[in-house]
Amino acid sequence: MQQAREAGIKIDSEAIDQAELNVAASNQLTREEMHKRLAQDGIALSSFREQLRTQLTLSRLREREIEGRVRVSDLEVEQFLREQLKAQAAQVPAQLNLGMILIAVPENSSEATVQALGERAADVARRARAGENFAELAKATSQAADRGANGGEMGLRPADRYPELFLDATRNLKTGEVSAPVRSAAGFHILKVLERRQANTLLVTQTRARHILLRPSAQMSQAQAVAKLTEVRQAVVSGKADFAAVARQMSQDGSAQQGGDLGWANPGMFVPEFEQVMNRLRPGQVAEPLVSRFGVHLIEVTDRRNAPMSDQEQRTMARNALREKKLDEAYAAWVEDIRGRAYVEMREPPQ
Repeated sequence: MQQAREAGIKIDSEAIDQAELNVAASNQLTREEMHKRLAQDGIALSSFREQLRTQLTLSRLREREIEGRVRVSDLEVEQFLREQLKAQAAQVPAQLNLGMILIAVPENSSEATVQALGERAADVARRARAGENFAELAKATSQAADRGANGGEMGLRPADRYPELFLDATRNLKTGEVSAPVRSAAGFHILKVLERRQANTLLVTQTRARHILLRPSAQMSQAQAVAKLTEVRQAVVSGKADFAAVARQMSQDGSAQQGGDLGWANPGMFVPEFEQVMNRLRPGQVAEPLVSRFGVHLIEVTDRRNAPMSDQEQRTMARNALREKKLDEAYAAWVEDIRGRAYVEMREPPQ
């Protein structure tokens, strides 16, 4: 804080007001409700605002002293993405498409019958491995329920949705290779790996939200905008009003004609104060009015999904994550340096 004062960094009351509103919104409270909660917890409002001033001051100092020094190389980005993909692959199973020919073994079959059917299955497997068309073989010989109608193709699905027996038989096979016959209670299975798809792109959690935006003006103060959207929220939550219809009528954003719909959004697409509130909402939930640098918003999350990221999105995400990590490390080192250069003289009180 001494360093910030020496650098001439000052935080005005307007910035603290904005921060106070954002803290209230992120906790799903109005400003007045937050003030009551602070009083209940024995925290003076002046003390709370001073804490906000300190946080904002240190944030500005960090931007000024540290951010220009941090660089992230392309090599670091590549390494980060490799590590992320490896971690994701451990959580998201590979997808597998198998072709199957079944030589059925009837219940209570004699040993001679089982042996004959096993030899027949081995012959079919040899023909498939020799290059004969697997789909045609399946149609001609398979005794599966669909009689090989799809050429024996079982469809692309997560590998863990196949029987363990099939996974063991094809684990070491490359795409296009055929297994030896494997025995199950139903009979002998000849399996071909048609497609093996490993997750090679990172997934991102996308959010679909809609909002109503009111911009404070000479005709409507910020407090009035907050009060108006509080009324709208109560009407929407109680089922007396439709969010999209109200957005078309009163939102002052370009999304108004779409009922306030903002489309599918990746993390980082909105300003931090908007995104922090949005991320706390479950689909179907409406937040308390939020004050951002653009005005006063009423936000509703309508859906969430995991979607693959484009190459550019992956690299941007990696660079931002690495930069944030380096900023934290550089800030900690800088603070240690500041403390190391500080001079403190301990004096005895006068007698």
